[in-house]
Amino acid sequence: MSKTLFDKIWEKHVITGEIGEAQLIYVDLHLIHEVTSPQPFDGLRNTNRRVRRPDLTFATMDHNVPTKDIFNVQDHMSRLQMDTLVKNTKEFGVPLASIGDDKQGIVHVVGPERGLTQPAKLIVCGDSHTATHGAFGAIAFGIGTSEVEHVLATQTIWQVKPKTMGIKVTGKLLKNTYAKDIIMGIIAKYGVSFGVGYAIEFYGETVENLSMEARMTMCNMSIEAGSRTGMVQPDQTTFDYIEGREQAPKDFEAAKNYWSQFYTDDESDFDETLTFDVSNLKPMVTWGTNPGMATPVDQSLPAIKDDNDANAYEYIGLHPHMKATDINLDYIFIGSCTNSRYEDLEIAANMMKGHHLAPNVTAWIVPGSRAIRNRAIKSGIAKIFEDAGCEWREPGCSACLAMNPDKIPAGKHVASTSNRNFIGRQGAGSRTHLASPAMVAAAGIAGHFVDITVDEFV
Repeated sequence: MSKTLFDKIWEKHVITGEIGEAQLIYVDLHLIHEVTSPQPFDGLRNTNRRVRRPDLTFATMDHNVPTKDIFNVQDHMSRLQMDTLVKNTKEFGVPLASIGDDKQGIVHVVGPERGLTQPAKLIVCGDSHTATHGAFGAIAFGIGTSEVEHVLATQTIWQVKPKTMGIKVTGKLLKNTYAKDIIMGIIAKYGVSFGVGYAIEFYGETVENLSMEARMTMCNMSIEAGSRTGMVQPDQTTFDYIEGREQAPKDFEAAKNYWSQFYTDDESDFDETLTFDVSNLKPMVTWGTNPGMATPVDQSLPAIKDDNDANAYEYIGLHPHMKATDINLDYIFIGSCTNSRYEDLEIAANMMKGHHLAPNVTAWIVPGSRAIRNRAIKSGIAKIFEDAGCEWREPGCSACLAMNPDKIPAGKHVASTSNRNFIGRQGAGSRTHLASPAMVAAAGIAGHFVDITVDEFV
């Protein structure tokens, strides 16, 4: 019987239950961090239970990390959560990459980086952007705090199987247009809820030609479409990325042979299909308060069509029909689980090389892991950012969300490589404009957004 990639992996993990109802499925990898884990560990302790598979569990610190001075945690709640994670992982035997550890970083960066993320796995984490790991041909999704406890105790979780959606991406990208622009373009076209109830698989020649880092960016933001997860079929690009990493399978050829059986047999197997042509796609910029409120950089901002638009314009301090290139910026942020990998930093650094930030622009460059930070320092990328006037930070979630000291002040406009532009997401009253690392870097130099497909100043 013909099946999708998602169907094949799901069926391998079902323990009991009927389709259409909640099914008990096995979890291959459980990633945890300091924010959503304290209560689950307390639950285990109160019921005298242990972690079922500490060897299939990995913890790190990211959300609360102060990236300017990583060892100086001033906020009481942040310190408590981080200290609690140290205590809990030690007590229950769970591997931990703590503050300053060589393996510490954003949970959705260090999983792939260490080789923990692999095709055909079922991966969960108490974080919505767990879908990132689906780029490897895995089923990966975020879970709630009570579910974290269930997985810790049983290595299983109850889930209702979602429907499947295939998004075929066609065409060749324009110069300085990237995976971030693809996923933002899709969400701008179809809205922030078109994926509700679906697991999305991205496929087509355009996707096949993307790097693993780019695929992770697309799957990361599939959540902003309302979907349960995002996926890409594993291929040679996937295998090349995993091979040689710390947690890669010892018998790699056998692993490749196993992974290679996981693909969608035919497009007709999807419950729903969409096609998105990138041939004329320009770099995207958000203007409002959800990721669907986005426009190509060479276009004017749209007319108000409902109260949501009106409220978004009022909050963001912009107005319809003004040019996207006229949005003046106060801050830029390059980081987050969406775009903090070495490739992202390299793209941004190439934009900034030989230039300096515009006056009155503050820039935070936050690598996704210690390993990425060290590599960027060694290669000279960090110095490019510093020479351009940027603040080069320690690894963590940083200004993606207002859970640490890296907050954008009220009323200030920030070009951000993160994934959400909700009201107050980057700090109370902050005004977020999502874009790719290339666009954010160029905007930092100009002080406003520019069409980097045609402008030659960088």
